[in-house]
Amino acid sequence: MASEQSFIPSRRDFLAASGAAMARIAGAGAPRSGVEAGSADPPARTAARMEIAEILPPPPGRLWRLVKQCGVQQVVGTWGRDPQPEGGAAPWSYEPLAKLKETYEKEGFRLAVLECRPPMNKIKLGLPGRDEEIEAVCELLRNLGKLGIPVWCYEWMPVMNWLRTSTALPSRGGALVTGFDFAKIKDDPLTEHGQVAEERLWENLKYFLERVVPAAEKAGVKLAMHPDDPPLSPIRGLGRILRSVENFQRLLDLVPSPVNGITFCQGNFTLMTDDLPGAIRRFGEQKKIFFVHFRDVRGTPEKFEETFHDDGKTDMAACMRAYRDIGFGGVCRPDHVPTMDGDSNDQPGYSTIGRLFAIGYIRGLQQAVYSG
Repeated sequence: MASEQSFIPSRRDFLAASGAAMARIAGAGAPRSGVEAGSADPPARTAARMEIAEILPPPPGRLWRLVKQCGVQQVVGTWGRDPQPEGGAAPWSYEPLAKLKETYEKEGFRLAVLECRPPMNKIKLGLPGRDEEIEAVCELLRNLGKLGIPVWCYEWMPVMNWLRTSTALPSRGGALVTGFDFAKIKDDPLTEHGQVAEERLWENLKYFLERVVPAAEKAGVKLAMHPDDPPLSPIRGLGRILRSVENFQRLLDLVPSPVNGITFCQGNFTLMTDDLPGAIRRFGEQKKIFFVHFRDVRGTPEKFEETFHDDGKTDMAACMRAYRDIGFGGVCRPDHVPTMDGDSNDQPGYSTIGRLFAIGYIRGLQQAVYSG
């Protein structure tokens, strides 16, 4: 996922179209081991249909054009690496957000989700100054509501965001992927914040939601919590609480509201359960999936590597059927992808060619599943 200061995907040359990968997933072949085998007979069709989006940092460039040429019309917005540039208004203020939305719309995209955040570490850790950070979040939500941007993706990982111990593992055909091996960091020292207990994070999350949910409800903006990546706790003494299916249910029950929901990042959830389609149905039946990161991994929470979308541990067709069956009509984005030959690995997980392959894969899978 994009970090608290937002990952900016790379803008490198496009070498090859990726749609040819679709033949392998048409229909829904035999489920892979450890995943749900059900839903062989689709239910009656629903009008809702998941749409493909991509995260595109401004300014417009070749990546924007390539994504558009792939048929993508929805965008996941980001304001870039610096959450508060020196001088000028904060990016979560109304004018910068309005300009960001206008920039996307001029290029033919609809801004469906914002996936970047004001600073939030004081909120997560319960430190002095957290109320000021909460007010910045509320300002963001008010402005998203005014601009008709319906979903905000956020996370609850203190101090460190998504973690990898390698960003250049060799994968299929020599492509490069990211990976995580807890053994390589388990003896790393504590951070400056020392031990942070999980219950402290739960208390701080409740404090946050009790103040932010009313603002989100009034603005008409959905709060989509991203899982911990990796879903493992503790790391360097820092608890991480959004790391299991049960804990996500606790999140939803903590401050019940139609706007309190989930970014269903498959790459994280598939490390929490052997029944990913079942988890989709569980939260989908509660209408709590607001946004999807459609990606895959191979391994365990302690040691895994990311994969091509068609080469991981998950039955992706079964997941697509689950989204169809729950009537999910929001957006998904491919999220992390391999770096393919000829592309740059300077932004691991966000190379251009890998993203185009992923868009083609998801498009073909979607057409096969929704056409029945």
